Amino acid sequence: MASAAFEEIVEDFEFLDDWEDRYRMVIELGKAMDPLPDALKVPATKVDGCASQVWLHPQIDGGVIRFEGESDAMIVNGLIAVLRKLYNDLPPAEVAAIDARAELGRLGLNDHLSAQRSNGLRAMIERLQGFAQASSS
Repeated sequence: MASAAFEEIVEDFEFLDDWEDRYRMVIELGKAMDPLPDALKVPATKVDGCASQVWLHPQIDGGVIRFEGESDAMIVNGLIAVLRKLYNDLPPAEVAAIDARAELGRLGLNDHLSAQRSNGLRAMIERLQGFAQASSS
């Protein structure tokens, strides 16, 4: 089950008929995020498999996962924001159980991202799911 914050994005997307508007909304979500501190932009937080530069910094805080992230590409920053809505504030076991591909499919993202962006998104999901699995065991 996706988080309530992600469900809000799903509802917002339902009102946007045009994919261009949805794309803009994803970009705006990314612009609204705080930048990742430079001290966290290190090889350990860098996500391989992305065409752009991507850093993710997941943590356990009060028994739930919270992560920060940043990319040098606007749309990827937006995808990070969407993933934050999907995963943040959930216990690791719940994060590990989420079928991210199905949830993101509800937004139509699977059909509208380039192959490179899709690969990068998959790499980000794998990083976060791996962190959740390691944290719940």
